[in-house]
Amino acid sequence: MSDAPPSLSPLDETWERALCIVAHPDDMEFGAAAAVARWTGQGKQVVYCMVTSGEAGIDGLHPDECRSVREAEQVESARIVGVDEVEFLGLQDGVIEYGVALRRVLAEVVRRHRPEIVVTGNFHDTFGGRNLNQADHIAVGRAVLDAVRDAGNRWIFAEQLTDGLEPWGGVREVWAAGSPLAEHGVDTTDTFEAGVDSLRAHGAYIDGLGWENFDPAEMLEGFGRATGTRMGVTFAAPFEVFPMGWGD
Repeated sequence: MSDAPPSLSPLDETWERALCIVAHPDDMEFGAAAAVARWTGQGKQVVYCMVTSGEAGIDGLHPDECRSVREAEQVESARIVGVDEVEFLGLQDGVIEYGVALRRVLAEVVRRHRPEIVVTGNFHDTFGGRNLNQADHIAVGRAVLDAVRDAGNRWIFAEQLTDGLEPWGGVREVWAAGSPLAEHGVDTTDTFEAGVDSLRAHGAYIDGLGWENFDPAEMLEGFGRATGTRMGVTFAAPFEVFPMGWGD
């Protein structure tokens, strides 16, 4: 009997607007940025929203200084894959809490951008092994799912509905990149190098991690080839899909 992981189905790419909501600068770049490059290359509109500025991410750099460094790296990283709008919500890095307050903030973002697809990161306890996920990732991903539904209900966070802002129930699906429960994927063979370059743009962060001999290309190639095998392509990115409609 084969122990090979099951094959992945291609994502439905018949959409025009996506909003990526993640906890930190660099979260998109550890695997999903190559998919973004594919989509922007198709002419789709993709917006990035960073819940924090990753200001607690470099041990040797005070958060006040780190914030501006990491925001600049994220803007450049996004530019490399064709994203020209990056929003930073400014919540405190490392101590994000799941709850109504976070749902409120994210619902307002969804209502403003009116996406068809929302992308977030893996929010399960682990990445499929014993290595624990980071607390901000878990809180943000869980809140994204709820905030997307909140955004479509005019009686939830109704105080936001001023100055022309309206409910938005047009999100078809939420896609969690890098989920260990992924059943779908995106062929990133043609945009793999753009994904690598987008991760390299986080140079100060990578240096601050202190990972000896860390090679972004080598790491992303390992992830991308493993996922690509499940789709019959060279490189791919995995996503767990959460339909937002009733009865799906």
